Amino acid sequence: MNFKDMTGLQIMQAAAAGKTPLAPISKTIPMNITLAEAGRVVFEATADETHTNPLGGVHGGFAATVMDSVTGCAAHTMLEAGVGYGTIELNVKMCKPVPFNKTLIAEGKVINKTRRLVISEGYLRDETGSLYAYATATNMIIS
Repeated sequence: MNFKDMTGLQIMQAAAAGKTPLAPISKTIPMNITLAEAGRVVFEATADETHTNPLGGVHGGFAATVMDSVTGCAAHTMLEAGVGYGTIELNVKMCKPVPFNKTLIAEGKVINKTRRLVISEGYLRDETGSLYAYATATNMIIS
């Protein structure tokens, strides 16, 4: 599959359908894309004991990485074939501790797109809708 000929949305939809390999970061931070549509993606993410901080809880970098992924992938769904992006700003609010071995739902949504920037937001929730982390991100479009 030639990614250079695919739009960002086509790439994300292929990943959600299991037609392309997931990014290597999804081995370090277990994430799986379950939905991709224009301006929105949904992932599942599960922290385990390999994500432990010195205090024995899930390291904040777990949620930050998941938030960077969903906000960036939501931005990617808005891009034409052969166009990339890079995160230039990520702001994450940790709302409560991420649990071990519990699958959480991460959603990213595009708020605004200009010629050079995409602004998006992300949520990390459990199945009841309880919020664990919230993020905003700005991604630069790289042609």
